[in-house]
Amino acid sequence: MASLLRLQALFSLRLATPRRLPSHLRCAAAVASPLPRRLPAAASNGSPEQRASETDLESGLYLVATPIGNLEDITLRALRVLKCAHVILSEDTRHSGKLLQHYNIKTPLLSFHKFNEREREPIILKRLHEGEAIAVISDAGTPGISDPGMELARLCATEKIPVIPIPGPSAAIAALSASGLPTEEFTFVGFLPRHGRSRKARLEVSAREAVTQIFYVPPHGIHQFLLDAASSFGDSRSCVIAREITKLHEEFWRGTLGEANEAFATRQPKGEITILIDGNSISIDETPSDDFLEHELRELMAKGHALSTAVKLVAEATSAKKKDVYALALRVFGK
Repeated sequence: MASLLRLQALFSLRLATPRRLPSHLRCAAAVASPLPRRLPAAASNGSPEQRASETDLESGLYLVATPIGNLEDITLRALRVLKCAHVILSEDTRHSGKLLQHYNIKTPLLSFHKFNEREREPIILKRLHEGEAIAVISDAGTPGISDPGMELARLCATEKIPVIPIPGPSAAIAALSASGLPTEEFTFVGFLPRHGRSRKARLEVSAREAVTQIFYVPPHGIHQFLLDAASSFGDSRSCVIAREITKLHEEFWRGTLGEANEAFATRQPKGEITILIDGNSISIDETPSDDFLEHELRELMAKGHALSTAVKLVAEATSAKKKDVYALALRVFGK
């Protein structure tokens, strides 16, 4: 009986004594419980108990992918990094504040967008050199991909500051995976240039590629995009229009560009849009003939392109050397 009582007392003692997590799990536990975040190096000379509560997120720039619509689409690692970082650089602090509030993350936010990133960069680099861990998030998806963060990542890489990707949601990859179009190879174009001639030139390049083309299109620009795309790719080219991905009204529209122009002529869709267009099924010989090159040049010039622009576009879309295409253009069309 005495032995049984001793065993019960020992078992009760073990339950009442909190066990210390291994150091590599302490920061992960911060996602579930509000442990204090790591203190800056200058303020980390407190008591042993205070130092023991510090997280161990290494210094560096963390590019953290965030949900593109559904708040459940975030990784445990992303939550840990956001909770443990010294500061979070955010494209829109009000928008990002909703995400942080949803997951009870108290890390300070600092605005970082295309209008102030050049101004912020020296301050951010200084803090990184001092040993801080800084996270970057965009309004949705992966920072640096058609969003702020690319230039900062480049600067950090140049200055030997660690740049750590925290992968997660991406509208382009999500749309491609469910599109039904070929996924072996693809070109991510993102947003087209605003200038009309530059937009047209980029579409002409994409129209000649044999792989799936992926574009980001703002809702107010879908009608013009579809008209321009049909002009460059042709009405019969297959496309997929992905809208409100991961949200309540998610939609995948499939058809040809001609059908898309008809279907969306009277529709004004809301939300961010990803448009995927099938690649050119006409294979181009590794050494295109002069007749083929002349035909391509004529088509482009008939659409209003200058001779030099047409030469550039044909050279980019084929394996022909630009100087050879230019020489052919001068022989056929003159200066």
